Amino acid sequence: MPADLVSVLSEHACELGEGPSYDPVSDTLYWFDIVNGLLLEKRFGEDRTMTTQLGQMASAQATIDGERHLILTETGLHVRDRTTGGMALHTPVEATNAATRSNDARVHPCGALWFGTMGKQAEAGAGRVYWFFRGELRELYAGVSIPNSIAFSPDGTIAYYADTAVGRIMRVACDARTGLPEGEPKVFAGSPSTGSFDGSVVDADGTLWNARWGEGNLVAYAPDGELVRSVPLPVSQPSCPAFLGKHADRLAVTSAWIGLSDDAHRAEPDAGRTFLVDLPVKGRLEPDVLI
Repeated sequence: MPADLVSVLSEHACELGEGPSYDPVSDTLYWFDIVNGLLLEKRFGEDRTMTTQLGQMASAQATIDGERHLILTETGLHVRDRTTGGMALHTPVEATNAATRSNDARVHPCGALWFGTMGKQAEAGAGRVYWFFRGELRELYAGVSIPNSIAFSPDGTIAYYADTAVGRIMRVACDARTGLPEGEPKVFAGSPSTGSFDGSVVDADGTLWNARWGEGNLVAYAPDGELVRSVPLPVSQPSCPAFLGKHADRLAVTSAWIGLSDDAHRAEPDAGRTFLVDLPVKGRLEPDVLI
């Protein structure tokens, strides 16, 4: 892949960049530095990256409507006013458990939100995957160490998720009307030779794009699980992709420098930055979440 198709979108180096989401209303990419409690915003056409200290770990955002976002934090789901930045807790999730935090999330085509929690030190089996829809919260899967790769087929009949510590992306049939799983999950992709499965997003053709943490690649899987593409990135720890642009025809990818030795960090000056991948993809804009 020509090197000029991957460029730095934001110079801000996150310790643990995650949860990118594009808002077509404001033409803005949002993402988080989880461990430092930062919300980052990059409006296209502007050079600067805005940062907001949230006062707690946060990892994902979804659009509610033209005035509000839903933000996933270590204490639960919060409604944030777009204009004032004010936040109010909407639904507590593990709010009294100081040992866990939020991680990956994605909105199902019907408007339901799937999201994961995990131990702040990635303790084995400390996390869960939840479903939230129209005010109702349900636990879907328990005993998860590092929930990631939550994504959905375009028609909403398939859900994907992964436990990064286990090294498998799972696939499960889904009710397109509610986003609830039906039946038992089955392995979709597993045991990468190097690296680990981190965040994913599914395009309009059903291809799943996954950030391969530790390997420095953005990889693509066809709906049947065949690995069809691998795009090298200038960092070893890419964390999550998102489609962006009014036509969702490009990809942003967050990354992290957490865990790198001093020597490795010096050798990887772009670690933690957010990248633009100029691929001719047929992406999808995220649906609004129904709270």
